[in-house]
Amino acid sequence: MAQWGVAEAKVGSHRAVFVPAGIVLACALSSLSVRADEPKPTPENTIHVQLAAPVPPQKFAKAPKFFISEVIDRSGNPQPMLVLRDRGGVFLDRQPTEIAREAIEQSLKSAGLLAADAASPDLVLQIYLFHFGLAQGSGLDFFGKVEFSVMVKNVKTEESQQIEAKGTSIANAAIRKKNIQKNVQANIEGALEDAVRNLLRGTQLREAVAALLKDRANAPTASSGDMAVVIGDEERGRGSSQDW
Repeated sequence: MAQWGVAEAKVGSHRAVFVPAGIVLACALSSLSVRADEPKPTPENTIHVQLAAPVPPQKFAKAPKFFISEVIDRSGNPQPMLVLRDRGGVFLDRQPTEIAREAIEQSLKSAGLLAADAASPDLVLQIYLFHFGLAQGSGLDFFGKVEFSVMVKNVKTEESQQIEAKGTSIANAAIRKKNIQKNVQANIEGALEDAVRNLLRGTQLREAVAALLKDRANAPTASSGDMAVVIGDEERGRGSSQDW
């Protein structure tokens, strides 16, 4: 009768261990099963994430032109387009770096702050994306998170400052596959909008712009040929004047 167990044989001065074929076969089948269960992107489990509308940036005293040079994925995620593994998976239809670039560029363009090309900006933005998608939640909801760091660089002086922005959003969990995808999409879009708003309307960007363009901000706004017209006595009481 065959004996099941681990047999040992002494070969020279070394001891060899023989593993039964059944164990090897079981490990191989288990590995194949894991790979078979790995979710794959299909039209049915793929979502399109984008801002519902551009985020209005803050107003600057002297509006600069921005240009996004790069958006670099620093998340360390080997599958950045897979945002949910359960229930057959939920995938993004584009790379997170592409989605983030589009959202920021559209928002800057809506306020006339986006440079036409790489040769014309006042400030260049290099964006490092640290998280895009879902984060650990309570188990009863979907917790969306988008986080990035931005290097703001003055093209002329080569000076730069780093700022950070992140956004979060929470949506209820769901049972049906379609509702799961809908909630995941809404959740990531909410976190993306929150992150873009925190970037473009935050104090960090305002302070970085002021520091990097300080020479431009201190430059005189009127030439010697300009004329200041003071309004009449009624307006003078309010200290009002206009430069033409």
